[in-house]
Amino acid sequence: MINGEILKQAVISGANNISRQKNRINDLNIFPVPDGDTGTNMSMTIMSAAKALEDYSGTSAGEAAGIVASAMLRGARGNSGVITSLIFRGFAQGLKEMEEVNGKNLAAALGIGVDAAYKAVMKPTEGTILTVARMAYEAGVEAAKEDSSTVFVWQAICDKANEALAITPELLPVLKKAGVVDAGGKGLCVIFEGMLSVIKDGVMIEYDDSAEVTVDTFDSAAAEFDEDINFTYCTEFIVGRESEDTDPQLLREYLETIGDCVVVVSDEEIIKVHVHTEQPGNALTKGLEFGQLLTTKVENMKEQHKNAKKAKKAEKEVFTPAEPVDDIGFVAVAAGDGLKELFKDLGCTNVVSGGQSMNPSTDDIYEAVMATPAKNVIVLPNNKNIVLAAEQTVPMVTDRNVVIVPTRTIPQGMTAMLNFDPEISAESNAQLMMDSAQSVGTGLVTFAARSSEFGGKKIKEGDIIALENGKLTITEKSAVKALVKLAKNMVNRDTSFITLIYGEEVSEEDANTAYEELRDKFGSRTDISLVKGDQPVYYFILSVE
Repeated sequence: MINGEILKQAVISGANNISRQKNRINDLNIFPVPDGDTGTNMSMTIMSAAKALEDYSGTSAGEAAGIVASAMLRGARGNSGVITSLIFRGFAQGLKEMEEVNGKNLAAALGIGVDAAYKAVMKPTEGTILTVARMAYEAGVEAAKEDSSTVFVWQAICDKANEALAITPELLPVLKKAGVVDAGGKGLCVIFEGMLSVIKDGVMIEYDDSAEVTVDTFDSAAAEFDEDINFTYCTEFIVGRESEDTDPQLLREYLETIGDCVVVVSDEEIIKVHVHTEQPGNALTKGLEFGQLLTTKVENMKEQHKNAKKAKKAEKEVFTPAEPVDDIGFVAVAAGDGLKELFKDLGCTNVVSGGQSMNPSTDDIYEAVMATPAKNVIVLPNNKNIVLAAEQTVPMVTDRNVVIVPTRTIPQGMTAMLNFDPEISAESNAQLMMDSAQSVGTGLVTFAARSSEFGGKKIKEGDIIALENGKLTITEKSAVKALVKLAKNMVNRDTSFITLIYGEEVSEEDANTAYEELRDKFGSRTDISLVKGDQPVYYFILSVE
């Protein structure tokens, strides 16, 4: 039997475990488009529960599960995070008012969460986190028939979760082609294993904030040096040691003559290196004197500064609660000052910062809803990975009616707002707005966040890619060229309006060049608008209707 204290420690252990492994889980993502990575979203979701449990000193398993469910509901980010929160909400429902629970109780509670997760997804897909959770639950129920102890049942749940994870490539061909397992499923296994460490061995996996430099903690230690940049290139590589007689100190001494922020760590088999330098080639050449290069990575740190700038722009807004006095109000999700202003001009009271690669939490959207002074609040997520998080706000709000219009792109959100009819109800508007949104085509020009092969195309990290209504169709060397090709694919004789939205990485000159090319090709029969969106990630967003 386990009580609230043990359950608390187990959840914190699970949160710490995925926090330590989130980057490995992120690397399982196969689609090259920058996105809100699975490991990060799941880690942030359950870490909200870990923080909420810190001050809990009770012994009731039901109370602890309730705290977890509430915190994860509010902290859920991305589809994977929402599904994880629903799974743990099942624990709160199944363990309610229980002081101590056994394995049978845990398995039954897990089943409630699995059922809720399947129902939350419009078209459940096998070979994902859903499959891993369902098969784990089923194994737990069967194990409880043999032995209802918590250790026996949770061990069975973990074992089956890993078995289910292993077969996800057989259920989803795209995973098999990429040679990876499902990222969400892997995240769930990691969380369950972290919990098992407490349930079985009484050992809580600690949050990794150590500054000690070892081969395992190399990445974290090297990152600490990235604050002060005196050289352009961050260079990292691993050398397979050909002899234990080689002295890594000699490599360190050389690197210190051509750069700074040097970290060199080693064991019997490898040497890992991090250095900031203007001469990455020289650093790699020197490394070859100590053995074969197993991996290499060279990054221009101007890009790291750009990412830091984006993160600063995405700082959470402060929303002030407002009484629901108006009849109807709107909340939209968008990233970029230009897009935020655009949605406000279209009538949105509040705009939540978020989008691709920066998914807001359910609580972020909830706070914006509560700051909208209306009896009926229509929410436009404008991203397919934010729809589920937005939907979780509906049962959280009791003093106003919340209606989700499940827009999946920025152009869909814009079109939805333009088709709002103040003469009909919020529910009728939701249907009208979504019907109109589905008629607009969305084109996106961005960069490949990782090397991959997708749809028969070999894509290198950093390539310019274009997506037509979510499907990757074009790779190019220039964002403007990719945009023009994309427009040719999307515009037809029935097209009346084209809106070109350019992002923060696009100069005004390039934006005008792209606009003029579109006008030359399509201006005789379509109305073309150019908008400065300032959005991150996407060089261009193209709306065609």
